[in-house]
Amino acid sequence: MSQPDVAQLELLAQVDELVARLTQWGACESPWRPMNRASALVRRLLSRVESLRLRLEAPLVVATFGGTGTGKSALVNALVGRDCTTVGRQRPTTTQPVLILHSQTEPEALGLTADDFHVVRVDAPLLRDIVLIDCPDPDTNETESPGSNLERLHELLPHCDVLIYTSTQQKYRSARVVDELGQAATGCRLLFVQTHADLDQDIRDDWQEQLAEHYNVPDMFLVDSVGARTAQQEGRRPTGEFSRLHDVLTRELSQSQRVQIRRANLIDLIDAALKHCRNQLAGQWPAVEQLEAALEEERQKLTTAMTDRLSEQLLTGRHLWERRLLSAVTENWGFSPFSSMLRLYNGMGSLIASMSLFRARNSLQVALLGAVQGARWIKTRQSEQNTESQLQQLSTCGLGDDVLRESQFVVAGYASSARLDPALADRSSLDAMRTEAAQVEGQFLDDAGRRIDDVINRVATRNSKVYVRAWYELLFFAYVGFVVFRVGKNFFYDTFLRTFLADAPTISEPMLSIDFYVSAGLFFLLWSGLLVMAFSARLRRGLRREVDELAQQLAQRRMSRGLFPDLENVCRKITLSRNQLEALADDAVELRSHVATSSQLGATLSPSGEPVGVRRER
Repeated sequence: MSQPDVAQLELLAQVDELVARLTQWGACESPWRPMNRASALVRRLLSRVESLRLRLEAPLVVATFGGTGTGKSALVNALVGRDCTTVGRQRPTTTQPVLILHSQTEPEALGLTADDFHVVRVDAPLLRDIVLIDCPDPDTNETESPGSNLERLHELLPHCDVLIYTSTQQKYRSARVVDELGQAATGCRLLFVQTHADLDQDIRDDWQEQLAEHYNVPDMFLVDSVGARTAQQEGRRPTGEFSRLHDVLTRELSQSQRVQIRRANLIDLIDAALKHCRNQLAGQWPAVEQLEAALEEERQKLTTAMTDRLSEQLLTGRHLWERRLLSAVTENWGFSPFSSMLRLYNGMGSLIASMSLFRARNSLQVALLGAVQGARWIKTRQSEQNTESQLQQLSTCGLGDDVLRESQFVVAGYASSARLDPALADRSSLDAMRTEAAQVEGQFLDDAGRRIDDVINRVATRNSKVYVRAWYELLFFAYVGFVVFRVGKNFFYDTFLRTFLADAPTISEPMLSIDFYVSAGLFFLLWSGLLVMAFSARLRRGLRREVDELAQQLAQRRMSRGLFPDLENVCRKITLSRNQLEALADDAVELRSHVATSSQLGATLSPSGEPVGVRRER
């Protein structure tokens, strides 16, 4: 097998693979209306693709296309060499399509119904490889209506492989015809012919310049169809531009070119449809992006609100957590002067209550004080149990229904703007969200006490590190050292050694009075209390930070799928479908650049301005 054959097979395989992916994409239903319309267009495209594949080896269908009075029928008669269709001055001349084919060609093989045409069979050499259709005029009706020429034309165009676009000096600027050509040219190769060469001036340069923005126009023909037909009737062979046009049709539309032309038309059609779908979705996509942003914004807002509520609920037992934390810190520190002071302050209430026993004068007072102390212990224990119970009974959602309803209302508005069903937001009902939250709550709150204990242990470990202990012990010892130094200096130096070490006789200072020790003790209590307060504030900040993180973790787990999981899933599916469409469109553009047809056949231009499916001469 030669290298060109392998390349052709590879190209056909790529086309088949692209069509298979298109079939899979078009079969998917979407809740987004623009995506559904795009899928419907792709399904319609695939039906036409299948029609092209079925008649891949059939003769090419060549149709004349042009405004009223541009000589389409006369050109057809001249090409065939026989008067097959009516030519006259009355407009429009062609009201029913005329199908001109070889006697051995059946219309059904081309996907055509003979009843829709005036069928003419001619054994002309040209018709061995092509079928000619003399189409109705596109500019005889303003709008498409049942039975109108425009309706007949639109029904014919999907079956055409090549369009011969005819025009005259008077018609080539017709906006109506140019608009119809824009719709008809997709999926077809083009030939541009100026007729009435015996009457009109040559306007091909200006015409080509006018068409250059949207079409690749490699060649134009200036023909006199009536003169060519007269020459045929006189037994002479037509010459000039008509002869060149006839040769192009014979050579470039031969049997060997059928597959290439239809393949190029197929890719052209696929690319045009995907480009249209892409543009349609791009116009509606900002609304989907706004919806996704609104979902994320509502999710973040509700997560923040839920975090604050849960943090507030968790901190209702902060006094218990702080006592536990202080006990854990002193236990981690072991025995040291400052940790002893922490234990003293932590158990100050119990210590004062215990010292009251010394005031008891008899056994009855001891019993009463014991009962009071027992009641106090029971109350503390009940407070701890209540805190544990509150931890296990956190609200299911942490947010009020009014907040959730407001969020639903906002998201439903964005869903409606994005042309999605607003009921997708309502389906995520409050009951469904509470059910989801309850499942997360079961995972989270089953070990809520352990999580709080873990928080306390982490904060205690973080505040029991060497540098923290060294800093507070140093501050505590600073005052104690100052007092000891002051007492030692007074006792050893000022009252004793000074008299011996001084050069001149001096009088020793008196011993420090009790007032000094009382003041030192008072300032010791103040200093140690200040350090304990500073350290407790440090612990409290760390505990609050950990509790806030714990609340945020719970809120994020509850909101991991968002309040509107159905809507979020729809957005993800829409994004995935759009990305798949973009990939299909890009592959179609790349495939178009590899598909080649004759350099003398025109075509629509790709978005980049390159001719589609036209082989460059080298």
